[in-house]
Amino acid sequence: MQASAADTNAIAQDGAGDSVPLWRLYVLRAMYAILAAGQGSIQVPAFLHHPHWTPAAGVAHSFFLALALLSVVGIRYPLKMLPVMLFELLWKIIWLLGVALPLWNAGQFDADTRQSFFEIAPIVVIVPLLPWGYIFSNYLKKPGDRWR
Repeated sequence: MQASAADTNAIAQDGAGDSVPLWRLYVLRAMYAILAAGQGSIQVPAFLHHPHWTPAAGVAHSFFLALALLSVVGIRYPLKMLPVMLFELLWKIIWLLGVALPLWNAGQFDADTRQSFFEIAPIVVIVPLLPWGYIFSNYLKKPGDRWR
């Protein structure tokens, strides 16, 4: 059976009937692909040819490699992997508000902080691209999974 043009062009549905436009699914896929390629191109070579890392540096690089690998899954399942994208958004906003802003207010915004700021701040462009209606209905309004 052939899908109608409206079905193909308009919606992707989950079991609850929440719909996300197909164009937004492609935007999500592109965001996951950019995240996977960007972090993967940094972290895979770092793991293959790294000098001795401190435990904290090893944790950070492991985290970013895991994020890149999970982002690959997000290309196939953009809605199911939204928590990965939300985590990416949240940790960066927390860093901007909790680290960068206080340093800037205190006049201690050094070169390393400035570089991190310009690497992290562009995350704000994804805010209008996320399917907030879907996020609210599936992660905030929908009843949680059973406990027993």
